[in-house]
Amino acid sequence: MTFLEHLEELRWHIIRSIIAVCLLAIGAFLFKDIIFDGIILAPRDPGFFTNRILCQLGEAVNMPVLCINTKPFELINIKMAGQFTTHISISLIAGLVLAFPYVFWEFWRFMKPALYDNETSHARGAVLYSSALFIAGVLFGYYVIVPLSLQFLGTYSVSTQVVNQIYLRSYIGTVTSISLASGLVFELPIVIFFLSKIGLVTPSFLRKYRRHSIIIILIVAAVITPPDIFSQVLVCLPLLVLYEVGIVISARVERLRKKDAEKRDLEYSSTNENGSL
Repeated sequence: MTFLEHLEELRWHIIRSIIAVCLLAIGAFLFKDIIFDGIILAPRDPGFFTNRILCQLGEAVNMPVLCINTKPFELINIKMAGQFTTHISISLIAGLVLAFPYVFWEFWRFMKPALYDNETSHARGAVLYSSALFIAGVLFGYYVIVPLSLQFLGTYSVSTQVVNQIYLRSYIGTVTSISLASGLVFELPIVIFFLSKIGLVTPSFLRKYRRHSIIIILIVAAVITPPDIFSQVLVCLPLLVLYEVGIVISARVERLRKKDAEKRDLEYSSTNENGSL
C-alpha cells in the first residue's frame, strides 16, 4: 500500500471509532440520572461505597479521621448554559470511556497487518489486556483517589471567613481527570510490552533503574492525588506492582525474541547446507 492508501485506511478506522464514541455518548446523554446522580456525584455522598467502608473501618479501629465525606458540599452553577454544556461534555467523556475497547481494537486492526506472524501471535490478547487495565485504572481512581481528593480539597480552608462554594465544572473536572489519568497510568505494562518489542527497554534496564522508577512513580502519584501521604501511598502501591509486572513481561518478550532469532539462524544454516550440497 502507498502512503495515501495507508492514510485512507486509517481514516476509516478513525471514522468508525468516532461513530462508536458518539453512539455511546448519545446513550449516556439519555441516561443522565445514572451518569450524574449514580456515578459522578456519588463520591461526595456519605453512602458512597468507599466512604461507607472507610467510616466503618474508622469506627472499628477508633480512628474517626477515616470517616470521610460525611457532609456533602453543595455544588453551584454560575453560567446560564453551564449545566447543558456540562451534560454534553460528560456524555462525550462517558462515550469515550465506554468505547475504549472498541477504539483500541480498531487501531489494533490498523497496525496488525504490519506485524509478522510470530509478532501477531505474541501480541494476542493485547486489546483485552489493555482494556482490562484501563477499566481497572478508572475504577481504582474513581473508588480510591476521588473520595480522598474530595475530602481533602472540598474541606480545605485557609480561613474560617472563606466559604467553599464548589463550581460544578470544577468538581466534575476533578472527578473525570483523576479517573482518566488513573486509567492511562494503569496502561504501564502495555507500554513496557511494546517498548520491549521494539528493543527500547530490556528487563535488565528496568531492574537497573528500579530505584529511579520509584521516584518517578512518587511524582506521578503526587500529581494525580491530593497532597497527603495516605493518598500517595495508596496510588504508589499498585503502580509499583505494575512496574514489576512490566519487568516480567519484558523478560518474556526478550526470551521469545531470542528463541525466534535462534530459530531463524537454524533455518538459515539448514538452507545454506542444502544449497552447498
